[in-house]
Amino acid sequence: MERIEDKPEVYLAAAAKMLDAEDMLEAAGILRSSKVTVQETGFDNWDGGTRIWTIYLAIDPSEYAQLGVKREALQEQIKNRLEPIVEQFTNDWFQITITPSTHIDPDWREQAGEIPASVRRKIFDGLKLDEVKWYGRLDDVDFLGRIFDLESLPSGDNRFETSSGDIWQHRINNFDWEDDWIYSDSRFNLVGGPTNTFLRFLCEIVHPIVRPDRNEALKLVSEFNDQLRREGWQLTEEEKIAGRPRFVAQTIKDSSARLVSRARSVADALNASWMQKEIERLENAVETDPALAIGTAKELVESCCKSILSRRGVPVPKGTDLPKLTKMVTAELRLVPEGISDEAKGAATIKLILRNLSALSQYLAELRGLYGSGHGRDGKHKGLEPRHARLAVGAAVAFIDFVTSTYRKQSDSD
Repeated sequence: MERIEDKPEVYLAAAAKMLDAEDMLEAAGILRSSKVTVQETGFDNWDGGTRIWTIYLAIDPSEYAQLGVKREALQEQIKNRLEPIVEQFTNDWFQITITPSTHIDPDWREQAGEIPASVRRKIFDGLKLDEVKWYGRLDDVDFLGRIFDLESLPSGDNRFETSSGDIWQHRINNFDWEDDWIYSDSRFNLVGGPTNTFLRFLCEIVHPIVRPDRNEALKLVSEFNDQLRREGWQLTEEEKIAGRPRFVAQTIKDSSARLVSRARSVADALNASWMQKEIERLENAVETDPALAIGTAKELVESCCKSILSRRGVPVPKGTDLPKLTKMVTAELRLVPEGISDEAKGAATIKLILRNLSALSQYLAELRGLYGSGHGRDGKHKGLEPRHARLAVGAAVAFIDFVTSTYRKQSDSD
């Protein structure tokens, strides 16, 4: 007889496949992402003796915290699928315990919401590689004077009393400092100093006064946000100055981040590169451009429908609108498992729910014309807000998540 610790990966791989087949995707995901440890935690002397094992599934502490009361149910789901696998090889008993991992993050001492030095360096490295002049059309003294009190900071040159003097001498008069001198100057401490100072520096780099080329500023904001989002921050447009956006730093709403993350998983499952582009637009627009996010949510549903129909060999006539696309998808997919009671009634109900979800993003997209930035609005007029965008994106993600899971389940069983 084997012992459970002999080949746990073999048992867990089979259990993960069973969980996938039953659409218990969260439990299957825990099996795949966890670090597995097997320990003998007991012994029962009855009937010759039986070893008792604990299979520890260590996951990221933040993910563990978010499980809450679901943890016990997930442990039970995994255990119930493992039992018929393990009992083929051993009479040992076992239990499943999901635990927080103790992997040490080198930046763990950073406070929540702080941007680690490693991320700041990546942003500065990107600016160096692209040879971006951080000071834009200003000189160094004028740029830094928008953020710092240069007269209160010391000079590194004994000929001058304050930092404004030596910066002028070495960057304007003699020009004998490299363009990227600011990133390593301890007086400004952009790598190791306060997060709000670092973020203010980035916002000034793309300020219309510093960088009046709108396209250039938007490109930099997109590159900054690629790094900042991982730490829960992003630069968002607050207002326009002479038609050009002025950005401020804001924390990202967790709900938006989770929705976009789920949408990415769906796109990966369908291997749909064009959906990834729409998801990137969503990620950038939910909080900053609700009207764009709502329209993109509609396009995301369309792309998902067309991708599934294409994979099933179903031709889509040119000009087919969203309501017809969703009807085609729901007609093509078997929406409830076969052989259960009231199968037809269940399928009809699910079709109705899906049509309502897809219609929601369609209706909200139509509202853009009513609430957009048209002419003749009074000064108190406000357009669609991020909460409207989150509603549309939530509906779109719920739709594509369900139909993609249905498609994958059927493809695996065919």
